[in-house]
Amino acid sequence: MKTGMNLLLWTTHVTEQHFPLLEKLRLAGFDGVELPIFEGDEAHYQRIGRELDRLGLGRTAVTVVGPEASPISPEPSVRKAALERLRWAMAMARACGAELLCGPFHSPLGVFSGTGPTEDEKQRAVEVLRQAAEEAQRTGIRLAIEYLNRFECYFLTTAAEAKQLVERVNHPAFRMMYDTFHANIEEKNIAQTIASIRDILIHVHISENDRGTPGSGHVHWDDTFRTLRQIGYDGWLTIEAFGRALPALAAATKIWRDLFSSPEEVYTQGLAFVKSMWAKYAPAHA
Repeated sequence: MKTGMNLLLWTTHVTEQHFPLLEKLRLAGFDGVELPIFEGDEAHYQRIGRELDRLGLGRTAVTVVGPEASPISPEPSVRKAALERLRWAMAMARACGAELLCGPFHSPLGVFSGTGPTEDEKQRAVEVLRQAAEEAQRTGIRLAIEYLNRFECYFLTTAAEAKQLVERVNHPAFRMMYDTFHANIEEKNIAQTIASIRDILIHVHISENDRGTPGSGHVHWDDTFRTLRQIGYDGWLTIEAFGRALPALAAATKIWRDLFSSPEEVYTQGLAFVKSMWAKYAPAHA
């Protein structure tokens, strides 16, 4: 298991000004960070990667797609733009040394049709994401698709739907991730849900029910950590929290009030919580 911190708590674009923060996260005890890939070029991400190498921090990456680059769009030009966007994001992830790119890059955030996903939309997603998976395999990247709760998207909102998408894409470079915040809203049985995706689960976001400090709310943490241990999960446990520091991101994530006293509280208390829960459910023979 490796512990990570999603940098969206501070920024949508990591630059040299965030290098002191990276140092703080290393000193706090994290194994790595999760880099948002929303803008920038290869040279920029190479610089970020060199600093992470210097600090001895691992890294994963996260990206999204907008309405102008949606894999489920009926417009071929928009789907082509989606594939190009994903190819760009994978190239930037590789430039910074990440081997995993996660996120809800199946459809645009906050865009709704007024109904559930259609079979045509599902097939379009499969076609675009299979091509993305081919590119991922060539570049040494693994894709981890993220389902969101039904208030943030309509296309992929449960683990079962994400599993079905992974099965339909049917490519070894395309798997799924699990986010405790979204699962807390959408899943009826956390242990059964995690067990059902054991063979395709490659990434986990640790996020409290209010997006605040992990361990301070009512997510089913015991079920979560117990089952992750039982299925032999050994990937990243990456803390994801959101605040009001970034107005556009706060609006997108519906953060209207302070959920914690400081970012330091989130990453210090959150990391201590993750480590204690992971240790609590260690196998008896370990």
